[in-house]
Amino acid sequence: MQFDVFNGDADGICALHQLRLAEPGDSELVTGPKRDISLLKRVKAQAGDRVTVLDIALSKNRDALDRLLEVGAHVRYFDHHQPGDIPAHPNFEPHIDTDANVCTSLLVNRYLQSRHLAWAVTAAFGDNLADAARQAAVPLNLSADQLAQLQSLGECLNYNGYGETLDDLFFDPADLYRQLRPFADPFAFIAESPAYQTLKAGYQEDMARAVAVSATETRASGRIFMLPAEKWARRISGVFGNQLAVESPAQAHAVLTAKPGGGYVVSVRAPLIAKSGADELCCQFETGGGRKGAAGINHLPESELGRFIATFFAVFTRS
Repeated sequence: MQFDVFNGDADGICALHQLRLAEPGDSELVTGPKRDISLLKRVKAQAGDRVTVLDIALSKNRDALDRLLEVGAHVRYFDHHQPGDIPAHPNFEPHIDTDANVCTSLLVNRYLQSRHLAWAVTAAFGDNLADAARQAAVPLNLSADQLAQLQSLGECLNYNGYGETLDDLFFDPADLYRQLRPFADPFAFIAESPAYQTLKAGYQEDMARAVAVSATETRASGRIFMLPAEKWARRISGVFGNQLAVESPAQAHAVLTAKPGGGYVVSVRAPLIAKSGADELCCQFETGGGRKGAAGINHLPESELGRFIATFFAVFTRS
């Protein structure tokens, strides 16, 4: 039995797509909205089964990983988030790199020796690593227009991953991956896939609403934006944060999206010129985590809002 466990954003989907283009095979897909990262606990593997994990933090899945290794499953793990202690086990194959300019798809690309490089470039754009994407793309000799197409595709795939539940998304990430699967060439997917057109239209509509929202607090070191408890806001929160970071690379940004039952989902982007501090900030809150350049908090109670704002400016004024 083979299991593919992957984050539901552009990086997780493109990482899996590269691997399965190079190593075809049927598997049970385990994924969800981008923030649903405790995915390994859903894997019911047995001795001899093979589990490939892509773009979910080892630190958030350690107990489930230990259980899988104990029953005799083989686990291959690609990720760029802070892992905590990495287990040493004969059935465990880690490919983990927390460099701020690396995403999981670039790690898979390294593993595959650039066999499906264009998809890694797509994912890096989606993960807001535009400089790394352009650098990786050099061997492809793409035109500026072609790079822009891959950037749009990456951003749209990433946009689809954000939401409180699958009901907020245009496509279940597993279904979106299945729609990518026949396409070795991302430009063919762009030209032929109705899914891409759906995501592109949704992205543009939701972003138009987001950019009409003014910052609730602005200082030299950063800006904080608050979005309402609506589907469009939940979908756009992360990619809106990415756009803000690109527009003002010397500032940090936080996008707080109200939750229907109270509290907030938080997306944090460190200044692009530094790419550090986001994980330090978010890990100070109970449901927070992420990486140096981009991190989040799955549930920030309203009672913690003041502490979050104070900590945000303390972290990024210092950095």
